[in-house]
Amino acid sequence: MSRPVPTLEILEPGLQTTVQDHPGRRGRQSLGFFPSGPVDPLAFRLANLLVGNRPGAAALEIPLGRFQAGVLAPGRIAVTGPDTTVTLNGDPIPQWESVPVETGDVLACEVLRGPGHRLYLALAGGIAVPEVFGSRSTFLLAGIGGLDGRALERADVLDTLPVSGPPPRPRRLPVSLRPAYPVSWEIEVLRGPHADPDFLTTEDFADFLAASWRCDLSSDRVGIRFNPHRFRWARPSGDVAGGHPSNLLDSSYPLGGILAYGDVLTILGPDSNTSGGFAVIATVASASFWKVGQLRPGRDTVQFREIDLAQAAALGAHVHQLLDVKHLEPA
Repeated sequence: MSRPVPTLEILEPGLQTTVQDHPGRRGRQSLGFFPSGPVDPLAFRLANLLVGNRPGAAALEIPLGRFQAGVLAPGRIAVTGPDTTVTLNGDPIPQWESVPVETGDVLACEVLRGPGHRLYLALAGGIAVPEVFGSRSTFLLAGIGGLDGRALERADVLDTLPVSGPPPRPRRLPVSLRPAYPVSWEIEVLRGPHADPDFLTTEDFADFLAASWRCDLSSDRVGIRFNPHRFRWARPSGDVAGGHPSNLLDSSYPLGGILAYGDVLTILGPDSNTSGGFAVIATVASASFWKVGQLRPGRDTVQFREIDLAQAAALGAHVHQLLDVKHLEPA
């Protein structure tokens, strides 16, 4: 069996760059593990497809850019996500396109100055770190997965799995299919499981959909927090569960659930709590969850749009179509 190949040495790790895979650590919620994995699973999977990997192969999530690495072995890379300046040996290279690299090259991503929040870097073969509970994803709070359960640091060396067969031809995602990254977002949600009339009033849920919610600076992979808002609530308290109307007896939380932590709404991210005692008034459609990964803390705003299960399925079919390699064009 071929051994993993040392491929990348980290020169500047950025803010909190981690190894992730998709769909992450599924089926472990009863053990206290949310899945982890990329907060933007769309850009993540597209980066892998561009270099010939399976969509869920381990790759890097780079919040806000400011990343630099030295290439230790020839191969192919692809950077997806918001527009920024990506260079190879100081010369600009395109995003959303596979690019050949050689030993001794230096890859760099500048700080994101425009819209969006996270870049994704895929390496041909996929990053070779040990699986923990069936996933290579980093779960920072538990200190497991990825590279020693932590964010990358200077002088870290990443191995990749060997690539079999001839390298694929360079390819790119057409501009017309690339996601847009605004500063004012519309995110599709499904109502509940703890919405009106039992928890919120009808007026409360209408206010939730009509309001513009600003992302708080404290947002991270655990959750996207928003500005406080005082709902009317359909009941005076949580009764035996607690004094606030948002309190309930502990229940399981869904990925992308919009948690009412008292007067503060939080979208539950991939490293969040698996259960708790607060109402989940709505849930982000899984096909729209990639938008959550690109919300810029302290700046971006969100308006939520309610959809039904049939519309959520149609969104999922659209994303599935985007991930069809037939849509990639020669670079």
